[in-house]
Amino acid sequence: MKFIADEQCEGLRADSCISDIMSDLSRSKIQKLIKEGFVLINGKIIKPSSVIKENDIITIDDITTKINIEPENILLNVVWEDENMAVINKPSGMLTHPTTQENKGTLVNALLYKYGENLSDINGEFRRGIVHRLDRNTSGLIMIAKNNKTHEFLVNEMKSKNFIKKYLAVVKGVIEKDEFEINTPIGRHPTQPFKQAIREDGKESLSIVKVLKRFKNATLAEVTLITGRTHQIRVHLSSIGHPVYNDTLYGFGKMKIKTDEQVLESYKLEFTKPFTNERIQLEIPPDEKIKKVLSAL
Repeated sequence: MKFIADEQCEGLRADSCISDIMSDLSRSKIQKLIKEGFVLINGKIIKPSSVIKENDIITIDDITTKINIEPENILLNVVWEDENMAVINKPSGMLTHPTTQENKGTLVNALLYKYGENLSDINGEFRRGIVHRLDRNTSGLIMIAKNNKTHEFLVNEMKSKNFIKKYLAVVKGVIEKDEFEINTPIGRHPTQPFKQAIREDGKESLSIVKVLKRFKNATLAEVTLITGRTHQIRVHLSSIGHPVYNDTLYGFGKMKIKTDEQVLESYKLEFTKPFTNERIQLEIPPDEKIKKVLSAL
């Protein structure tokens, strides 16, 4: 298995970075693989404490990390595409890419069936075509690169202020301010490695929140991501006492209106069409989870 470290891995220990990518493997298992020489960074053996830099090539070679990824005929909602890329509306409940424990039914399985080998492989076989990720239970727009040159273009676009990504979120409680920023650093949770948390030593993280509609005990908000940290919206909104509706990982708790975890959708994208000056603006309607909760509210 091979992948290239992205911005989210910059400055992390090797075992922490790999834990982010392979969340189904325990931290102790990852440390064991590193110590036994199964993990290479840029072709060299490392230590668990080795610091990762963006664009480092990470190779993991162990029988327990072998993944057989088969193309699957899964219907995809293609919102926009050209010869270089596509934008897919990913449904809630679908993993973006396979893991060592789950290698069927993911977006990558579907992409391999639809596009075959016409997908970027910069991030390795198990993330073919994937430029950025959405959590399993977060729905909405996700960009796919059909070749490596386009992948690099889109990564640079995401790092610039030209890339705009907006989410719809139903959150607990009534947000009083109409529009505001949440500018607090995010890092790995100190005791629960599968979670993220607000930390002074975390990475700079900035979200812009705009209230769209208020209800008796909830708010429909639009969240614009200026940075793209793991679980950023969920962590930021939880930190101000307004966790995303039904997000049990970040403290929402059980509610009468049942949904498949967090009520969160990537609903707007604006980016430059690769290798042109043309701006592409895409917007999709609220998904079934959002409509269900709004109707009940």
